[in-house]
Amino acid sequence: MPISRRSFLRSSSALVALPALESVGFAKLASAVSVTTAPKRMVFLSMGWGVTKESWFPKLDQVGRGYDLPKNLAPLARYKDDITILQNLQHKYSTEAHWGSTFWLTGANRYGVPGQSFHNSISADQVAAEQFGRDTRFTSVQLNGKGANGHGPGSSLAWSRQGKPVAGLDTPVALYHKLFSDDTTPLEQRQAMLKKRRSVLDSVLEDAKSTQKGLNATDRDKVDEYFQSIRDIEIRLSKEEQWLDVPKRLPQDPVKEPLASLQGYEEVKVMYDLMAAAMQVDATRVFTYRMPTDTLIQSLGATITSHNMSHYAQGERRQISEKRDETHAELIAYFIDKLKASKEADGSSLYDNISIAFGSNINSIHYLTNCPTLITGGGAGVKHGRHLVMDDRKTPLCNLWLSLLKGSGVDVKSHGDSTGTIDELFV
Repeated sequence: MPISRRSFLRSSSALVALPALESVGFAKLASAVSVTTAPKRMVFLSMGWGVTKESWFPKLDQVGRGYDLPKNLAPLARYKDDITILQNLQHKYSTEAHWGSTFWLTGANRYGVPGQSFHNSISADQVAAEQFGRDTRFTSVQLNGKGANGHGPGSSLAWSRQGKPVAGLDTPVALYHKLFSDDTTPLEQRQAMLKKRRSVLDSVLEDAKSTQKGLNATDRDKVDEYFQSIRDIEIRLSKEEQWLDVPKRLPQDPVKEPLASLQGYEEVKVMYDLMAAAMQVDATRVFTYRMPTDTLIQSLGATITSHNMSHYAQGERRQISEKRDETHAELIAYFIDKLKASKEADGSSLYDNISIAFGSNINSIHYLTNCPTLITGGGAGVKHGRHLVMDDRKTPLCNLWLSLLKGSGVDVKSHGDSTGTIDELFV
């Protein structure tokens, strides 16, 4: 099937990521266009409720490559050289033990704005999306697993530059249709619908402008925030218009619509399958996944809630907590398997060009120090295979986000409460 000049010129970087390019004449196109590297990608996975600290963290005196992999991470043994575990990272302003998802990727101070009881800032994934999402159909994709219960405004991992939660998808079925199902509505009708939405937006904007006169400072701030929301909608409409007549691409290995009944373990596994498939066709380069907790442990045979599990001592609660940790390690190994097996057009693998962070803002129970943190993937240039313990027990977790962003090529000087990069990651 020939590639049209239009679809090729839409994004040469997007074309590079397609796994089936050889079958559509990639060699001829590559001779005319300089193709060097595949695009970078970032995935942030948060499991909530912390970990079983006694059996998840390596021993503090085993630093570097010679550490013993903890029992709860044993399923990752074959990839020990591909992972890095960090200790002594935390958020400076963390005070909300039930709001782990809310500030995990932002590091914001909830009381950072005088007179407001809640404030948040942009999350690391959205910083990456502003750069990586320019050439993809979806700027970023946010996932909220079934049973990913929690507290805090929005209970979201992803937050916009205005500190507002970014909506996510709740099921593998919803993700499948977003990524791979084409709208069967005729193009002319979709164009008319988009035009109508723009017209409504213009009317709302004019009405809002007419209210600006005579406002006090507080109200002006509210209206400015409203205008920014309108601008964000305009940007989304422009992106939708850009891709309106471009069919969604299907991965080389066909993916089936998931069962609506999937929960827990099977849900996470299928989410990883769909994420890998999305990256194969370069539908998006940035994911966040707020992973299920209640449904995951229920799928492992638990009859208690994840909150009760998190208050473990000895006995059943700790056994469930450790089984949850081991299962996450098994699923991460499965995800790495898929990423390593998926080849890019330039001969590298998806794994070579991705940066994955797995962790939580909560250590264990409700402790907010020493956030459990595991990273993998070759996209940021991290020298993996080590256990790193930060000297300062108050090293910002945002130092890691800044390091991964900069290592992945994102143009950013700081993030959240960061004080600099973690240089040990790259040497």
